[in-house]
Amino acid sequence: MGICPSPDRCRQDGWGFRLNENPVRAYFAVTLAYWSFMLTDGALRMLVLLHFHTLGFSPIQLAYLFLLYEIAGIITNLGAGWLAARFGLTRTLYLGLSVQIAALVALTFLEPAWSIAASVAFVMMVQGAAGVAKDLTKMSSKSAVKLLVPKSGGGLFKWVALLTGSKNAVKGLGFFLGAGALGVFGFIPTLWGMAGFLVAVLLAILVFMPSGLPAGRQGVKFSQVFSRQPAINWLSAARVFLFGARDVWFVVGLPIYFTSLLSDGSAAGNREAFFLTGGFMAIWIILYGAVQASAPKFLGATHDLPAMRRLAVRWAGWLFIIMLGLVGASLSGSGWHFTTLLILGLLVFGAVFAVNSSLHSYLVLALSKSKDVTMDVGFYYMANAAGRLLGTLLSGLSYQVGGLTLTLSVAAVMVALSWLFAKRLSQLEIA
Repeated sequence: MGICPSPDRCRQDGWGFRLNENPVRAYFAVTLAYWSFMLTDGALRMLVLLHFHTLGFSPIQLAYLFLLYEIAGIITNLGAGWLAARFGLTRTLYLGLSVQIAALVALTFLEPAWSIAASVAFVMMVQGAAGVAKDLTKMSSKSAVKLLVPKSGGGLFKWVALLTGSKNAVKGLGFFLGAGALGVFGFIPTLWGMAGFLVAVLLAILVFMPSGLPAGRQGVKFSQVFSRQPAINWLSAARVFLFGARDVWFVVGLPIYFTSLLSDGSAAGNREAFFLTGGFMAIWIILYGAVQASAPKFLGATHDLPAMRRLAVRWAGWLFIIMLGLVGASLSGSGWHFTTLLILGLLVFGAVFAVNSSLHSYLVLALSKSKDVTMDVGFYYMANAAGRLLGTLLSGLSYQVGGLTLTLSVAAVMVALSWLFAKRLSQLEIA
């Protein structure tokens, strides 16, 4: 519960706890944990994708490797919100880091002599554990922001954008480090290095995390994780297709397209392709994170919820126009001319996508009540994981059936659906 030194340094929140007014230290402790986790999460994704691509896995088989990761995210987000409400945010944060360490260590037991079927099954299970870890950590971190930051002057929008944007920049760095470490050190040594790094971070957080975050409350029913607020439900539906539209090209299609284009099949060629592919993915994620973090500044942080909901509709519409342009470019040609247009178009897509994501991340916290924030955030990120699952599955399938053109076309349809659900949210009357 934490110690309250004086009444004016404490406040009563919706959980019924007296929370220490030391938000900056707590915010940065939570952020450090989140950054560290996402660095290894990004590195692990590229490590697994590129390692198994070189072993001859097809696009669909590569997509299978990440399916349980996303399925686990759907289940975890529902349960994580309830666990945090019942047992406390710090415990779910520590649990997320611990599960990720276990997943990294487990992958080191993968044997090259195993059949493709056995390898896929094993990696799917380990990736499932990593999915549990990610969503425990994400839900804990995002929910803590609702309770820690000042609400005046658009503070909620600014601080959640900073956390989310910086997280994505760090994840982008993880993409580059994962691809580079695979080329330099190999698969197993890189896994051990990441596990050791997270152990050190977990020990530091255990020592330095300030007290005061809610420790949980009795009598929380699991049925409460399903949101009863129409606004949260429409926002969650928009989130499903927003992230599905990204992952349908991001997870399998684009990395395999770039690697196939750049590599000549030799070890040196593979190493160069890994660095260049990982480098672009890292730049895309870092740009995405930088725009997310700065979104409140150029949009104007505000407490005017109707205005923010209208902005979500407008920016989803611009995202659809960009994706239509990319589909048109893929139909008009191929080779390096198209690849150049693709790179530029996806960087613009990333910037506009980041604004959409930042608006969504703000809206879910602004629309949630403090006492129910972990469950509303858990439900919302369950929808996020559902979108990633849909995008991951369709990424391998669409690329194998119709190449990058079909992959981009599916993404355009998903953006259109996200726009429709955001428009429905904007039309709700909210007290």
